[in-house]
Amino acid sequence: MFEVFEHTADLGIHVEAESLSELLIEAARALTSVLAANPEAIEPVTEVAVSLDAAKPEDLLIDWLSEWLYRFSAEHMLFTRFEVVEHDGRIAARAWGEAVDPARHQLDTEVKAVTYHRLRVEQTEAGWTAEVILDL
Repeated sequence: MFEVFEHTADLGIHVEAESLSELLIEAARALTSVLAANPEAIEPVTEVAVSLDAAKPEDLLIDWLSEWLYRFSAEHMLFTRFEVVEHDGRIAARAWGEAVDPARHQLDTEVKAVTYHRLRVEQTEAGWTAEVILDL
């Protein structure tokens, strides 16, 4: 589950999931929903593999979202499906998506960066929760 909330001139994402892997997947889906007004139009035609590691879950979340923002900005790719295997701060992931097609993809909000401002990642009794602010 994810929800997007407004924050001054920025935008926030609140994510809840049962595991850290699922939290990362939901966060990536939330970012996609900010970048594209119609994420359901993204076809999973191109597969990309990603490996990341970080000492803290907060750093892992920032690196994870920054990876997908970079691929959108530099490679003009949008992703719709994610798989993540996390173990001791390392993740091996795959994502599926496609190049932006202006005829089918309605781009929405321009995101400049994923920030550490008010960043929160916590393990709870129900699983994991996180909040991250996107610089617009």
